[in-house]
Amino acid sequence: MNKHSQLSSVLAPVNTANGLPNAHYVDPIVFDEEKRSVLFSNWSGIGFGKDVPDAGDAKPVEFLGMPLLLVRHRTGEIGVFQNTCRHRGMILVDKPQKIRGAIRCPYHSWCYGLDGALRTTPHVGGPGQNTHEDVDIDKLGLIRIRAHVWRDVIYVNIDGNAPDFTKVHADLLERWKEFEMPIFHGGEGSSFKLEVATNWKLAVENYCESYHLPWVHPGLNSYSRLEDHYNIEERGQYSGQGTLVYRQLTDEDGSKLPDFDGLSEQWDEGAEYIAVYPNVLLGIQRDHSFAIVLEPQTCGHTVEHIELYYAKSERDTPELDGLRASNAQLWKTVFEEDIFVVEGMQKGRHGQLFDGGRFSPAMDGPTHNFHHWVAKQVQNGRDV
Repeated sequence: MNKHSQLSSVLAPVNTANGLPNAHYVDPIVFDEEKRSVLFSNWSGIGFGKDVPDAGDAKPVEFLGMPLLLVRHRTGEIGVFQNTCRHRGMILVDKPQKIRGAIRCPYHSWCYGLDGALRTTPHVGGPGQNTHEDVDIDKLGLIRIRAHVWRDVIYVNIDGNAPDFTKVHADLLERWKEFEMPIFHGGEGSSFKLEVATNWKLAVENYCESYHLPWVHPGLNSYSRLEDHYNIEERGQYSGQGTLVYRQLTDEDGSKLPDFDGLSEQWDEGAEYIAVYPNVLLGIQRDHSFAIVLEPQTCGHTVEHIELYYAKSERDTPELDGLRASNAQLWKTVFEEDIFVVEGMQKGRHGQLFDGGRFSPAMDGPTHNFHHWVAKQVQNGRDV
């Protein structure tokens, strides 16, 4: 069977489709193919704006082996550059730091501005000669990576060929336009990560659907039941789930976290949880939101970076510290409950006779939507 025919069953309607073949979860060669055709060719999440809060802040990150550098410019804009000196390929920044003056290469001291422009090249023309006629500093700035920040997630398009982020996600931006306002990270306790022995796609698939709630999240399901949820699926764009019975957290005094301003009554008891393809998971509620960036490391290992955000800043509302801590623990418990499922599916994908599985036409539409999108990206990559 050729590769195209293997994907044709994934591209069938949900009623008859199979899931992606096992190789997409366990084969390093296919993992590398997806790196190029799925993750590098689209807008993938790599980090958070809160990690470079002030001008001059820089943080190195690695995305599928590629060294990148997040930098906050004096204008407030976040730039993403390849973290590689244009001289001899040295890594420029090896730990988060405040850039004072310039980004200086530790090897031969070539220096770059916060905008990535090459500023100085000491002794490049010989001792004491800091210029050379054949070294054009205007053409040797750091390689800038296309980037876009939305809901504090930093997205990049590595290959540079994707349409603009606002075009790709126009429908989702419109869907959640009521939430287009400043958000504030909840502080140290609102940031955690999970190391999961699974392929990154299985984390997306599990997040998309509510089908598993009664068995995997009994606490959550006790008040937000399976029948209180609805599917969200936009072919070729995004998918997820929504609930009609979001219940606000209260403390012993009955206090609640403040709402985001100006929301319509839809959000009084509603909430939505959407996978922004390929690797970002977002949730919005009336009084807080969260973002998860999935960091694929190998076929069978993923790091989930989870951040919680609020309508008011931590600094201005110390009286809400307890509620924020309780909310973080609640979500941490929910996300940890999913670990055995996504790790179990990863183990199951080594079953050589597994055919990718079937979907419930009623319940698995959001997950099939994601499989369909991945299959199209891979197929497009193979057609190039």
